[in-house]
Amino acid sequence: MKHIIVLGDGMADEPIEELGGRTPLQAADTPAMDWLAAHGRCGMLKTVPEGYHPGSEIANLAVLGYDLDRVFEGRGSLEAASMGVDIEPGEMAMRCNLVCIENGLIKNHSAGHITTAEAGELIDFLQRELGGGDANFYRGVSYRHLLKLKGGDKRVDCTPPHDVPGTPFRDVMVSPLVPEATATADRLNELILRSQQILPSHPVNLRRVAEGKDPANSIWPWSPGYKPSMETLAQRYGIRSGVVISAVDLIRGIGVYAGLQPVEVEGATGLYNTNYEGKVQAAIDALYAHDFVYLHIEASDEAGHEGDVALKLRTVEYLDHRVLKPLIEAVARMDEPVAIALLPDHPTPCRVRTHTAAPVPFVIYKPGETPDAVQVYNEESVVDGRYGSLSGDAFIRALFAAPDSGE
Repeated sequence: MKHIIVLGDGMADEPIEELGGRTPLQAADTPAMDWLAAHGRCGMLKTVPEGYHPGSEIANLAVLGYDLDRVFEGRGSLEAASMGVDIEPGEMAMRCNLVCIENGLIKNHSAGHITTAEAGELIDFLQRELGGGDANFYRGVSYRHLLKLKGGDKRVDCTPPHDVPGTPFRDVMVSPLVPEATATADRLNELILRSQQILPSHPVNLRRVAEGKDPANSIWPWSPGYKPSMETLAQRYGIRSGVVISAVDLIRGIGVYAGLQPVEVEGATGLYNTNYEGKVQAAIDALYAHDFVYLHIEASDEAGHEGDVALKLRTVEYLDHRVLKPLIEAVARMDEPVAIALLPDHPTPCRVRTHTAAPVPFVIYKPGETPDAVQVYNEESVVDGRYGSLSGDAFIRALFAAPDSGE
């Protein structure tokens, strides 16, 4: 049996008044998700262990069954793998956002969802002006980039910018967790302030402002770490080969360390306007050649961060109609059976506009396996599912386990 995980990033939510007290998953038109629930087995998964921040890096590693205490080395080091940037001994890697600061406040974490082309110009500019010594900048996608710092000490407190929209940026700058990390915190804060001096007058930002768009007028480094050491999924679970399909460097980097081959999809943006059809076709094609596919869709997370209820509802329906429906139809025609798992990595409630650590709903469908009594897929219905509440590597082991036809 082959296996695919479809991960709707940040898809889970809370009851929302304008949706009549329902969550987006409950309010959306989701016949494909409900088909999986009616024909599969459901449960809840705790993806954020106690003591960890509910970041996508934590939650996606947990979905794949990794022990966070053993393998986690920060988001930047994972994204570096996707970008083909090696982390040498003595180097620290960090996610480096391009953000918009307005009147001293963090307006948004994405510089108004700056395009990759525009951001690339700015990162190259930052490398010329601020890089080349102990600090070096590397291009990523949209607002998501990489900073490497030689001699950096990861024991610093760095606030994810998507957690603090509307906050005075000076209140959440980098601070040392131990005295030995003071020099690292000071250097990172120096880079933030220097970026704010030189970015506003760059032609890219002048053009964005003239067009009524948010400028990328500051960097924001966070999630520091060194090079991780991870067993591959082949070593852990015996799969022969697999792929990861995502527009997000973090997810692709996790895939690389997990031994999965990244698949490029033209038009995959990581936003609501991503190429859904291209991504699901890439997943279908991969299932003919590989044992395992990790298909990641970012759109609902971005809608949650924007606090846009209507957009989040639409992204849930896009995932259902444009990804799950054709996937279910395609695997039904394959000679070898395919197990399908669907879940978010974490909730990104529109109310708080950031991630929470609440458990997430999941469903695992395996052809020939007796389903449980759950008929629809959402945060409430799956609580009564066969799997109950899982944590650790229980979800991924359940996915790879042989089908059980018993009641």
